[in-house]
Amino acid sequence: MTVHLHWFLPTGGDGRTLVDRHAYASNPVDPAKPVSGVRAPDIEYLAQIAKAAEQLGFEAVLTPTGTWCEDAWLTTVALAQHTERLKFLVAFRPGVISPTLAAQMAATYQRITRGRLLLNVVTGGDSGEQRRFGDHLDHDRRYARTDEFLSVVRGVWRGQPYDFDGAHYQIEGGLTALPPDPLPEIFFGGSSAAAGPVAARHADVYLTWGESPAQVKEKTDWIRGLAEREGRTVRFGIRLHTISRDSSAEAWATARHLLDDLDPETIAAAQAALGRSESVGQQRMLALHGGSRDRLEISPNLWAGVGLVRGGAGTALVGSHAEVADRIEEYHALGIEHFVLSGYPHLEEAYWFGEGVMPELAVRGLLPGAPTAAGPVAAREGAPLFVASGR
Repeated sequence: MTVHLHWFLPTGGDGRTLVDRHAYASNPVDPAKPVSGVRAPDIEYLAQIAKAAEQLGFEAVLTPTGTWCEDAWLTTVALAQHTERLKFLVAFRPGVISPTLAAQMAATYQRITRGRLLLNVVTGGDSGEQRRFGDHLDHDRRYARTDEFLSVVRGVWRGQPYDFDGAHYQIEGGLTALPPDPLPEIFFGGSSAAAGPVAARHADVYLTWGESPAQVKEKTDWIRGLAEREGRTVRFGIRLHTISRDSSAEAWATARHLLDDLDPETIAAAQAALGRSESVGQQRMLALHGGSRDRLEISPNLWAGVGLVRGGAGTALVGSHAEVADRIEEYHALGIEHFVLSGYPHLEEAYWFGEGVMPELAVRGLLPGAPTAAGPVAAREGAPLFVASGR
């Protein structure tokens, strides 16, 4: 079994810093205190990342969803016109649109892009964020609604009128006249007791954030057992950042450099905001480091520094290309097939991984063959290859 490698589109902005302009602040960044090294997520820059990912051999790119990033559906369908084979793992929140409309959107997307859509269902772990979109359900009821939502989506995709009578949705004759072909695979994550059964019933790929191999095994065993009770088989993926270099020393120096502009006040503010999240997965990320810069290597080559100030996936694989490949091989041995990766900045780190780690994985038989890309080495060395409007 080979691995599926995916990259990330930073539709909320990118750069050479972990400081987030938006995510842990109650308001956008103070104009009087601009964050340095930030790249706007305009279409020109995102197209460069998408083209690099396709050239290097990544299968798909994940786009986030939420207040502080561009809409994933619109952005990726535009980027599909700049690429030929790259798939788009579109994150969306099921509670803010009709499930029948979502099914129709997915069908249209598949026809426009000739089958390049994957879906990442994000139930939502922050009630404040949900209320911005008019959603006032609590955590567990959001997962119950997601369960119904995905039942309707799969029912409507059959191409025949579909009725559904639930607590959250009442559908009469729901129909996608031209169902998507192929059906988009559904990626789904969640660490809470409410999330597990939903994953077992609906997910094609259960996606976890990067924890130690022992913790990941515990979680995949849990989901696998729930799926077996439903008579289903679920595949598994993991969401990680990467810092891969020609030597381990170079990689760790890069990781430490990312912390240079994080003062104690910035970390404390981020940790306080992230600590209010209802997401069990987010709380597990915070528990890995406890807000301390002193114990960030939580497992060999697994660094939790990103999670000091960034929500969501907070860990990175750090090391030489061979060491990063070792860790991927270790997770793969646990049954992880899909690796959804990212790094700061996303353009340069895509080349570091694609030109350094992918050949290692190919030699080990984890990829069909070595990548054929001959991407500009200057990207790895920090040359300003991006072209953004207004610069």
